[in-house]
Amino acid sequence: MLLSRDFVGYMAKEVVKRLIAAKMIETKDAEALTQQVRQVMADEVSVEDRLSEEAREILSRYSEEMRRTGVSYQEMYKKVKSQLARDRKLILR
Repeated sequence: MLLSRDFVGYMAKEVVKRLIAAKMIETKDAEALTQQVRQVMADEVSVEDRLSEEAREILSRYSEEMRRTGVSYQEMYKKVKSQLARDRKLILR
């Protein structure tokens, strides 16, 4: 994860605070809304972590074949991760 959980919480609080201040939204419970925004933001930030883990799992299944053929793990990791991102229509940094 590129951003710490604390920073994600701070960003969520600031987003809600600024939306309320700009009268773009109205809410009776700003704290509950902040928690919802924080959860959505944290889920979004962790997408790449989950994608990386899935790529590692896929490569672990083919590790023996990769060793026999002399394929670079790093190169295959990048390719698998990119393909998973394309399949899911994700944009990675």
